[in-house]
Amino acid sequence: MPATPAYPPRSAPRLFVDAELSDGAEIRLDGSHAHYLLKVMRIKQGNPVKLFDDRTGEYLAHVTALGKRDLILLVDGKTRKREAVPDLWLCTAPIKKDRFSWIAEKATELGVAKIIPVQTDRTQGQTIKFEKLRAHMVEAAEQCERTSLPILDPLIGLAQLLADWPTDRHLFFADERIHETGEGSFRKALVAHEGPAAILIGPEGGFSDQENAAIRALPQAVPISLGPRILRADTAVVAAVSIWMAGRGDWTA
Repeated sequence: MPATPAYPPRSAPRLFVDAELSDGAEIRLDGSHAHYLLKVMRIKQGNPVKLFDDRTGEYLAHVTALGKRDLILLVDGKTRKREAVPDLWLCTAPIKKDRFSWIAEKATELGVAKIIPVQTDRTQGQTIKFEKLRAHMVEAAEQCERTSLPILDPLIGLAQLLADWPTDRHLFFADERIHETGEGSFRKALVAHEGPAAILIGPEGGFSDQENAAIRALPQAVPISLGPRILRADTAVVAAVSIWMAGRGDWTA
């Protein structure tokens, strides 16, 4: 019986490579990727590594050469095609400190196709470090075994977002005030509104009255409730995306 390898493919390190991969390709890794494999994982020559490129899919490779600060991998073959993710956009106002990075991380894990930061009247933490945000998304995709990355759009004002909104895409927006009327069940809304969708979550403090009216004036807007309690913005994102994935996304199988 052959010996069990030190890193069987199931538990092999997994990394995103920003270059198109193919069978037999030779990949040189340096910088943070090399540091992770060499210093953290203590990888050895011949050990397998999983790679994905957000273009063609996921591949299995193995280490052919080790340096002090870099290493060479040879791609053995494709293990999975690039996945088709559910057609869901997340439109959400940036929030202070590192909570917006947490939102991007969890949205990636949950399977959204696009993240759109939205400037609103009450938005806090307007400065977005997009490179850092994307790094959190990449790490989340590596961990949860996504073979694709969400698109990350530039910050856009709410008025412009509404003006440019696609006619064929529903916009479910969390309106904490409609729970008092007994309306706005998200589950019922999902039954009534099929097709491409987006979720809009406001900032800490919610949308202003003027913003609420502008959103409601959009024909594609669908006000929803996320329950009887007032949720933090980051909690609302996870709750809303989870409900959509369970009703319309890839959790329904």
